[in-house]
Amino acid sequence: MRWTSTVSGKPHIDAAVDEAAAAVRAALGDADPDLLIAFVSEHHRNDFARVPEMLAARFGAAPLVGCSAGGVIGGGKEIEQSPGFSLTAAVLPGVELIPFHVDGSHVPLSNDVAAWERLLGVAAALEPHFVLLPDPFSVEAEAFLRGLDLAYPRSHKVGGLASGGREPGANALFLGRSVHRAGVVGVALAGDIAVDTIVAQGCRPIGQPMFITKAQRNILWELDGRSAVQVLRDLYEELTPADQELARHSLFLGIVMNEAQQQYGQGDFLIRNIVGLDPQREVLAIGALLQDNSVVQFHLRDAKTSADDLEQLLSQYEPTVRGASPQGALLFSCLGRGLHLYGRPDHDTEAFQRHIGAVPLGGFFCNGEIGPVHGTTFLHGYTSAFGLFRRRG
Repeated sequence: MRWTSTVSGKPHIDAAVDEAAAAVRAALGDADPDLLIAFVSEHHRNDFARVPEMLAARFGAAPLVGCSAGGVIGGGKEIEQSPGFSLTAAVLPGVELIPFHVDGSHVPLSNDVAAWERLLGVAAALEPHFVLLPDPFSVEAEAFLRGLDLAYPRSHKVGGLASGGREPGANALFLGRSVHRAGVVGVALAGDIAVDTIVAQGCRPIGQPMFITKAQRNILWELDGRSAVQVLRDLYEELTPADQELARHSLFLGIVMNEAQQQYGQGDFLIRNIVGLDPQREVLAIGALLQDNSVVQFHLRDAKTSADDLEQLLSQYEPTVRGASPQGALLFSCLGRGLHLYGRPDHDTEAFQRHIGAVPLGGFFCNGEIGPVHGTTFLHGYTSAFGLFRRRG
């Protein structure tokens, strides 16, 4: 197994593809790639339709999967707010690749495994892993992920929502020699390949864990028998002035994923947005379906917290099979991270290199990030989700 990743900031797509393709060829030598993954910044939007054929002219029949991007990642660099073209290539002996495109309107019922197998052309018995690139305007991504988890429970899923486009039909999804403007493109990988995941949600808890004592769908009425808004008001008064300022724009709710635990720490919470507050009814609207008796805790996010969270998760990474080190990786990072959060480029890629080493890393800045928390796949925001690829061992 061999991976390589590069990025080009050339302002014209022909020069960018030439530069990236030459770097990939130089890294792989005589080997032909079995998989190409390309992310193309919105600055090249007028040339999206040309990208698959340009890559086919340079790499033949190697399967291509990719999408448009608000910013791109490759070769240890992040390019935001300027033209960028990211190309990752992999030589994958012993791996079966099954690329697919799904029309977002034809997602099966979540518990119909046979329908999922027909839709994707992927047998559940293969226990494949998935790289997923949905279009945010045409796919109910969370429903798609729920169904995929039920159909392929032993599979790891990573990816991100295509970005760069600001209206339906503006994003591009690359698959083979085709460009789609809606749905989901992806690739299933089966055989001698394993995927480890790291999902850095970048939040820290405030206050104490509490039980939901009254909720209806995504409306949070009561915490520990008190109105949710009153609990939040009391917590706000206890915060430092700096955290009070953060709470005005960077406050979230963490939902414990394994309630059998007695203590909760990093990685135990699924972080969800607080999408509304009704002071008259004293309720909060949360970006998740809630259940009574679930344990939750409020969280804050800022640059330091996100950086510390990422450093800790990366430092704890060990391949689940001894000696089977990762050969390549993909990073799906939120558009709200990067320059916007840290004030400088390359923050997350540099952290990755410090802890994981010189593993080729490609990726892009997404409209939403896909990765597992406690074995269940979710669509996240403000997150960096890594997929690390190695031999099964």
